Amino acid sequence: MDDAQPSGPTELARVTARLERTNELLQRMLAEVAKTPSTHAIFVDAGYVYAAAGLLVTGTEDRRSFDLDAEGMIEAFIDKARTIFADSRLLRVYWYDGARRRIHTTEQQSIAELPDVKVRLGNLNANNQQKGVDSLIRTDLESLARHRAISDAALVGGDEDLVSAVEAAQGYGARVHLWGIEAGEGRNQAEPLLWEVDSQRTFDLDFCKPYVTRRPVTTYENEGTPRPTREDVRFIGAQIAAAWLGARGRESLADLLPGHPYLPGSVDQELLVEAERLLQRSLRGHADLRRALRDGFWQHLQAQY
Repeated sequence: MDDAQPSGPTELARVTARLERTNELLQRMLAEVAKTPSTHAIFVDAGYVYAAAGLLVTGTEDRRSFDLDAEGMIEAFIDKARTIFADSRLLRVYWYDGARRRIHTTEQQSIAELPDVKVRLGNLNANNQQKGVDSLIRTDLESLARHRAISDAALVGGDEDLVSAVEAAQGYGARVHLWGIEAGEGRNQAEPLLWEVDSQRTFDLDFCKPYVTRRPVTTYENEGTPRPTREDVRFIGAQIAAAWLGARGRESLADLLPGHPYLPGSVDQELLVEAERLLQRSLRGHADLRRALRDGFWQHLQAQY
């Protein structure tokens, strides 16, 4: 007789009992799994949202030119997820943005206080470019997928560097759904990212328009006020440079000095807007005064280096 076969009625009964017990445990486990709801999270690259929504609604990516109702847009994302993932519960919304020295701005503080929202900050360099945001997204997405905390991830972004985050989450069994904002021309999301995700969805102008408002253009009255001299404007440039350096720290000079005598577009625009505010006079159309403004700005920075 084969040793693997039951030796008699008693042994057969024991084997049958063990099989029934195993089936019972499996049925209980499957019942518990069926009762456990799926969970999803929303990962938002705020830099992408500001740039794409601002360009779509107002025609500019400059965050100083428009206001974004972040709370309203986050609620809209949550409502959309509730429709798409009908049998799933929301874990939370992750809002990734940049800030000087990773210190929350007033706006970021108000977003962080919203229920079910966690703000995660990367850094901003001298050119107002986000640094470290993609790695934060990858860390959170991979960790949540690895611990089976989420079954689905809605990723709002477009950077090709997010491909590795998508791959990592998918490797642990999570499905990643890419959400984007309509581009006026071409695409604002990297093709390798579009190829990698499990599904895609694009939000159009009608979706974004309620949450983006163009700021009123500030005009300055020139009549009756004398034209500032080059020395006046150069002094204002030095004043702004001192404030700029105090806010960003001396380490930011390393990014700026190699470009002398040219300033990055975002810094140059910031310099012009602040100078016009201090002078209460427009410098548009006065190339000589704008050169003096930049000269004063550079002169102060180089003196501190």
